[in-house]
Formats: sequence, C-alpha cells, structure tokens
Amino acid sequence: MSTFEEILERRRVSRRRFLNVAGAGAGAAAVMTLAEGCGGSGGQSSGTTTNPPPPPPTTPVTPTLTDTDVLNFALNLEYLTAEFYLRAVTGSGLSSDDAGSSAGAVTGGTQVPFDPSTAFLPLAKELANDDQGHVRYLRKMLGTAAISRPAIDFTNTFNAVAVAAGFGPTFNPFADANSFVVGAFLFEDLAVTAYHGAALSLTSKANLAAVAGILGTEAYHAGEIRSLLIQLDVPSITYANQISVWRGKLGGGAETTLSGSAVVAADTNSIGYSRTTDQVLHIMYLSASAGVKSGGFFPSGMNGTIKTAAS
Repeated sequence: MSTFEEILERRRVSRRRFLNVAGAGAGAAAVMTLAEGCGGSGGQSSGTTTNPPPPPPTTPVTPTLTDTDVLNFALNLEYLTAEFYLRAVTGSGLSSDDAGSSAGAVTGGTQVPFDPSTAFLPLAKELANDDQGHVRYLRKMLGTAAISRPAIDFTNTFNAVAVAAGFGPTFNPFADANSFVVGAFLFEDLAVTAYHGAALSLTSKANLAAVAGILGTEAYHAGEIRSLLIQLDVPSITYANQISVWRGKLGGGAETTLSGSAVVAADTNSIGYSRTTDQVLHIMYLSASAGVKSGGFFPSGMNGTIKTAAS
C-alpha cells in the first residue's frame, strides 16, 4: 500500500471510531432523559407519573365600596325618614319624582293629630322639609346612579319593635304627638351614627363635605328630639330608652340612655357614636343574623350595593 493510501485508511478508521463513540454518548443521554421524565433516580424508572401539586386556595377579595355605593346607602335611610315625617305632617309621602321611577310601596303612616298650639307641629314640619331636601340633594348628587325608594313598612315594623323592645304588643307612632316623638327618636340617633360611619368610607372630599353637612343637620334633629323627650310624660321616656337598649343590642352599642343629666348621645370622650353599615342594617332589618338582607322597615331589602349584613 502506498503512503497516500495508508493516510486515507487511517482517516477512515479514525472517523468510524469517532462516530461509534458519539452514538454511544447520545444513546446514554437519551436513556437518562427518559428515566428522568418518568420520575426515576439513579437510572431506574418508577413506572408512575407525578402531577404537580395544586395551587393554594385563593382568599376571597372583599369588593371595595365606591362613594356611589355609600351615598345610595344613605339615600335609602333618607327615603325612610322623609316618608315617616311627610306622612305624619301631610298624610302622604314623597312625590313620584322624588321617589324614583321604580319605587316600592309604603305600608302605614297617617297624618298625626298635632295640636297646632304646641311646638310639635312646627318641629315635625321642619323635619319633613329637611329630610325631603336630603332626598333631593342626594338624588341630584348621584344623578342617573340614584336608586329608587325601596318598599317600606311602618305598621308591622313598629309593632315588632314594640315587642322586641319590651313595651308591645303594638305601637303606632302616628297615633298622637308623643308617640310621634318616640318614633322619630328611633330614626334620628340612628341617622347620626350611620352618617358618621359612612364618612369613613368616602374618598372624595366633595362627597365627604356633603355627608358632613347632612350629618350636622341630623345631629340637630336628634338633639331636638332628645331634648323634647325628657320633657314628656314618663311612658314616652321609658319607651325611648327601651328602644335605645334594643338598638344597642342589634347595632353594637353606641347608645346613651336619656335622663335629666344625659341628653347628648356621645361616648366617654364626648365623641358622637359611629356605626358600620352592617350594624345599621341589623337595626333596620330587625335582625341580628349574619347575611340578613331584608325585613323590618325594608321588607324587600334596601336598594343598591350595600344591602346585606356580612357579619
């Protein structure tokens, strides 16, 4: 064999050796990959498939309330009190324009036989005018987002309050002037605490200023009613204080019972009380149950987003 042929032969032998080595390495790598894919270790397969662990459960996110939600919650309460005062003064309630296009029915409520020579009638007229004004003001603020008046029940609810508070079996706040003041007492202290609590949820300074203004007026109303009550007969004061205790049980306390030395409703720091929307709902629905969404003064529930007591 010539020298040139010897060189070619050596090259062919070298190339065969290289291919044999490379093929063996690739085969080994493939075997290792297959073994790893089957969950094996040390070159041995377990013969089973392992799925990845499930993701941890997610915690439900509580929706953030908007200013519109809070203002509509307040509008429900203003519908209630405006209907109460207007019916006591005039025998009829809000106009269709003020109540909204899909307003619920109102059960109960008649004109109170006020003695025109006393201060009761002017007070009742002022309360009716103010709360009707609050309805119109909130509806204007909310525009097309304003909810309509929900269904309201005065007759059955006040009877149920009388039983729950311990002076039942029935109570008609439209029967006479003194009874009217006791009925107003139920609403006015509650309104102050509701607006105080609502203010904590508002984000707009303009909305906060508006709610603060309404809160101020409601505080004046509550002061008038509480001052008048301590001058009335013993049954009226007793009924009011029994309502106060009942409200406290459903609404997280936040009560100062009436006496000659305790007219203002405030805590030990002389700060007006505050209630959460849940606490207000429990009082309005006459129920301490978590998840309650209707009953009492609102037999079909409030309208808007805030209508179910979460706790």
